[in-house]
Amino acid sequence: MNQTPAYTERHPRWYRTRVSTYWWTGQWSYFKFTLRELTSLSVAYFVIILLLQLRALVRGPEAYAQFQEWLKTPLMIALNAVGLFFVLFHTITWFNLAPKAMVIRVRGKRVPNLMIAAPNYVAWLVISAAVAWVLLGGR
Repeated sequence: MNQTPAYTERHPRWYRTRVSTYWWTGQWSYFKFTLRELTSLSVAYFVIILLLQLRALVRGPEAYAQFQEWLKTPLMIALNAVGLFFVLFHTITWFNLAPKAMVIRVRGKRVPNLMIAAPNYVAWLVISAAVAWVLLGGR
């Protein structure tokens, strides 16, 4: 029992199963998670567009008019439409994830998922309606 183990020059190779690079496409939950993470790039895209818009505003009316004309090009309209789709997907999946990330208990019982996710959607609807009201003239 007190003998030292035999010395080997090389460490034994461990068995590791090969995993495909596209392992996440096998199940919808993995695919949705990866897609939600990738859609954060669309959020960053819209932040950059907003910063460019603010820069054009600071530079004056001519620069802002030129920026608006650039946004009206077919390529930018297509990019913004695809970006909007991805941002909506990102938002919806994020709101649906909130009950899993935020477990709330009242009197020892877990609050239902709908009670956590629904206020996010209500706030989204109210804020969107307020922004639309302001942008459309507020009458």
